[in-house]
Amino acid sequence: MISLPNPTAKVTKMQFQVTEIEFDFDDAVDEFPEHQFSNITDETIGMIWEADDEDDLIEEITSATGWCIKSIDYRIILK
Repeated sequence: MISLPNPTAKVTKMQFQVTEIEFDFDDAVDEFPEHQFSNITDETIGMIWEADDEDDLIEEITSATGWCIKSIDYRIILK
């Protein structure tokens, strides 16, 4: 018999604090002001994000900012 995951089980998200991040701004439109790149990066560093794992964290940040991530460092706040 195959054991399936319980769809009603509560999934506990982990909390991550971004300590360093580099976005892929290479495809940015020329009209995008340079200071906007710094603002996006500065606003992301230090934020607490809830995610299932590192892949989910990257997806959450990409979805929120609209930019792909080249590299990221973080610390886990809560498991």
